Formats: sequence, C-alpha cells, structure tokens
Amino acid sequence: MKNALYLLVLIISLTTSLKAQNQPRKEPYSAYLFAYFTGNSGDEEAIRFAISKDGYNYKALNYNEPIMPSAEISSTGGVRDPHILRGQDGKTLYMVVTDMHVAKNGWGPNVAMVLLRSTDLVHWKSSKVDVPATFAEFNGVNRVWAPQTIYDPTQKKYMIYWSMRFGNEADKIYYAYANADFTGLETAPKLLFTNPAGGSCIDADIVQKDGQYHLFYKTEGSGNGIKKATSTSLTGPFTQYDTYLQQTTDPVEGSSVFKLINSDKYVLMYDVYTKGRYEFTESTDLTHFKKIDGQISMNFKPRHGTIIPITQAEEKALTQQWALTNNPVLGSFFADPEILFAQKTGKFYLYPTSDGFDKWSGNFFKTFSSDNLVDWNDEGTILDLPKQVSWANRNAWAPCIIEKKIDGQYKYFYYFTAAQKIGVATADNPTGPFTDSGKPLIDRKPEGITRGQEIDPDVFTDPKSGKSYLYWGNDYMAGAELNDDMISLKPGTQQLMKPDATFREGTYVIYRNGTYYFFWSEDDTRSENYRVRYGTSDSPLGKITVPANNVVLEKDKSKGIFGAGHNSVVQIPGRDEWFIVYHRFNYPDGINMGESAGYHREVCIDKLEFNADDSIKKVQPTLEGIKPVSVGK
Repeated sequence: MKNALYLLVLIISLTTSLKAQNQPRKEPYSAYLFAYFTGNSGDEEAIRFAISKDGYNYKALNYNEPIMPSAEISSTGGVRDPHILRGQDGKTLYMVVTDMHVAKNGWGPNVAMVLLRSTDLVHWKSSKVDVPATFAEFNGVNRVWAPQTIYDPTQKKYMIYWSMRFGNEADKIYYAYANADFTGLETAPKLLFTNPAGGSCIDADIVQKDGQYHLFYKTEGSGNGIKKATSTSLTGPFTQYDTYLQQTTDPVEGSSVFKLINSDKYVLMYDVYTKGRYEFTESTDLTHFKKIDGQISMNFKPRHGTIIPITQAEEKALTQQWALTNNPVLGSFFADPEILFAQKTGKFYLYPTSDGFDKWSGNFFKTFSSDNLVDWNDEGTILDLPKQVSWANRNAWAPCIIEKKIDGQYKYFYYFTAAQKIGVATADNPTGPFTDSGKPLIDRKPEGITRGQEIDPDVFTDPKSGKSYLYWGNDYMAGAELNDDMISLKPGTQQLMKPDATFREGTYVIYRNGTYYFFWSEDDTRSENYRVRYGTSDSPLGKITVPANNVVLEKDKSKGIFGAGHNSVVQIPGRDEWFIVYHRFNYPDGINMGESAGYHREVCIDKLEFNADDSIKKVQPTLEGIKPVSVGK
C-alpha cells in the first residue's frame, strides 16, 4: 500500500514537472524602454527615453527632453541613433550612439561613436571612440553611422557593428569587439556585410531567432528600403532576402526589431523620415510583416531608436528620475476632445476629432478608453462618414456624447459635425457600434443668424430636472431642449445664448453646487491665442453671466504651449474632483508650423479647480499632465 502511494505521488510530481517545463518561461520584464533622438536642429540630437506598459503605447520621460547632455559625452556636441542592449548578466545595459551633430556640422564627415554603460538605466558612464584615430588603416573613413551591440557567444564578447564609408565609396557594415569594460574597441574593424546590389547599406540591426541571425539593413540609392540577410554565424557570411520589408512606399531608415514580452510576436519599426513619423509592423517569423500603426500611440516624435524590455523596478527607477510625460494623452494628432465617464463600464472614454488632415478634412471618428485618465487604449473607428453616413462624407469634427438609462438599459447618443451640419448616432455601448439616424439633426442657422457654422455640438443632462439639452454654433451659441428620444429637438425651446464678443465656438456645460458653468473657446484654432473662457447661469438655457476674470485656459509661452482651447470637462464620480480636457498645438513643433498648426493638434488633460467662492481657478497647462486617477466602484 505504501509503495502504491509512493508511486502515485511520484507520477503526480513528474507530471507536474513536465507540465511546468512545457509552459513558456515567464519573462522577468513588465514594460518597455524606447531610446530615441528627435531631429537635426537645436538639442534634438540627444538621447531621449520613453516608456510603455504594453509595447504599443509610449509616453516620453523628462518632458521629452534629453536624459543627458550630448556635449558632455560626444566629440561633436550631438548624438544620434541610440541602441540599447541588455547584457548577458541581465543587469548591465550597453548603449552605443552615433557621435554626430548635423545642426552644427552638417552631414559630415563624422568618424566617432560613443559607448555607454549602466547598471540601472539612470546613471551612465561614457567614452568616445574615434575610429581613424584608433586604427591607422581606417584613415580615409568619413562616416561612422548607427552603431549597435550584440553578444557573440563564440567569442564571449560584445560585438559592435556599424556602417562606415571611405571617401565616396558605398557604405558597408563593419564590426569589432568591445573591450571588457566597454570603453573602447580591442579589435580592428572587419567587414561584416555589403549590399549585394552594389549600393550602400546602413542602419544594420541583428536579431537572433531559432539558431539564425537576421540582419536588417537599409539599402541606399535606387529602391531605398529595409531588407534582411540571414546567417547561422554572427560574423557571416549572410544570405540576402531580396524582398523589401517596409509596409509603405515612403522612404524609410533606422529599422529596429524587438520581441514582445511573453509572446511569439516581433515588432519591426522604422523611421519614415520624409514624413516625420514612425511605422510599426508585426511578425512571428521575421519575414512576413503586417502594419500595426492603428495600435500604436506616442506623445513624442522619435527618430531612429531602439526598444528593450525592462523590469518593474527599472521602470520605477526611470520614472522617479525623470517625470513621465502624460501630455498629450493620445499619441497622434487629435483635437476637440469630448470626455465621458460611462456608468455601464466604469471607464473613461475620449471622443476627439481625428486631426492631422489639411483644412480639417478628416472623415472618421475614433474613441479611446481608460481606467485612470492616463493610459488610453485605442478602441478603433466608431463612425466612418463615407461608409456609414448617407447625408455627409467630409469634415468630421468636434463630437459629443451622453449616456442615458432608458427602460433599464444604457444607451449612448453621439452628436457629431459632418459637412458643417450636426448629426446623431446611437449605440448600446460607449465604443459602439454606432448607427447614424439617417439625417442631420441640425442643418440650418437659427433665425436671425447670418454668420458662422452649424458645428461643435455639446450635450448636457440637467441633474435637477433630468432634461437633456443640446448646444451648438460657431460665431453664435444656440441651445435647445432635446426630446425624450434624444434624436430630435423639442419645438419652441431653441434659444440664442451668445455670452459676449469673445465667444467663437466649442460650448461645454457642467453643473456644480447649484450653478451651470458654460465654457467656450475664443479666437481661431489656428491662432496661438486660442483659449477657453467661462460664464455662469442659473438655468440650462438662461442668461449667461460673464465674470471679469474668466479665462480658464490659455497658452504658456514659457513652456512652449500654444493654442490651448476647445475643452470638455469630467468629474470623478462621487468626488468634487474635476479635470479639463483640451487640445493644443503639437508640441514642440506647432508654433513653427504656421496655419498648419491648426490641423496638427494634440489632446491634453490637466486638473480643473474651483475657488472658495465657486469661481474657476485659471488652469496652468502642463507638459507632465496628471497622475493616474482611481475610481471607486
């Protein structure tokens, strides 16, 4: 009996052990670090860091400013193309960068790289390596570009590889081994790879997978793009795949591959440098890639960088050292933000104008969800005008939404601008799918109005009466009560409510402590002076009283914040805690974009506070944004 019991325990133990061995190993990482630079002018040629929880949504550290001065670590005063590698011990981090300052010296010659080493990602030791000065046989070199590091298990050393050029010859990929303390090169450079087509090749990135080394590189000359070659040996020879891997027809460079944590997916990203944007693609075999840009958000504009997984402790150390930049909250161009806290889901939702289109020519709407007002998930397109709206197919602007409980079920009524008319779509969930009513709700000016546009709706439910109201207008403010069906206006209730001459557009209404607060935007959204004002009333359609000092939000030149306007407001359920959501010019480029700044806006969130007399404190727009907010359920 004892033997049988022992045998049973042994079988169970072995089975459990085998199951554990067959389970994928849980990686010790929980976030991602993105190292990048941002451009060719000012202090843009410097190392910057950003963090992501999921590998798709990134937020800059240190307000998107450099994490170390380039002048202190380089010979030229600028550094580019940062590449980070985690060492074999799991703790030591190696970073290499191009020693180059285009803003000062143009495109060359540049002949050095910078080697950096850290054990915490915060404190770095650096050294400069001048290739021709170190190795006399490389005296004719005039380019040393985009170095990267990889561990060579056969040599048990860290190999640095980079593109290098002699005179006017084609750029080729070379390699050498770093010394033990990662302060210099202990071997002379050797040729690693040349473009089989005969042209230049730059920006190499090597990834090991399934016993093979995959070398990604950019071809120069005709047919610029990303190709790859493979080898079973780190030092080659490499066999080229002749297919271009980028998923765009635009020129690209600076490709880099990273593996998603606890996943079989790899992400190939690259710099679409002529368009000032990054593109992300995904693969499981490193050969077939699909674009995933719709899943990506960044509140900064990177150039040629790399991404590595990091631990929770490392993430904490980074955010303690350099503040996490939460403004803007969405990683691309959006404007006219409407915010909703949905009782049904216990989440926040943002409904913006899709921006980045010349003359505000976007034709679709998206929504984003969040548990904490800081981390936002892209829920996709919820209304596509050409596909879903029969009466308008252009100028998708400035939506608003409200949650109503009807016959015990939550319903969502989404009011939107299309072709300078206002429509309404309905859904059973805050993320849709939404169904258009089939006709515009508002398609003409109020009686007596000859100027302005029928745009910028706002919907508000009076907590005192339970009645709902719609507001709209550009150059005039109109308001009317909605019927119980929420898709039509109650006859005889329409009012003209323009508070004063500062009103331009963007009405938004809230109720607090017995007072109705009306917000609006002044000036033109293309102006750096676009700003938010407010007034108060004792009823939803009553006369608006305008305080003497009623500016709620405006530009802050000292921070480089301009064009801050068109707001919505959200209250944290059960608390007298409020936040203002607004758009501003793209930071930091917007102020230099002229009229185009008004088409390249970004969404931000800051605290909204009240004085003891219930007047509104002027909001200080920030680059850092807010801290995560918890909502009790």
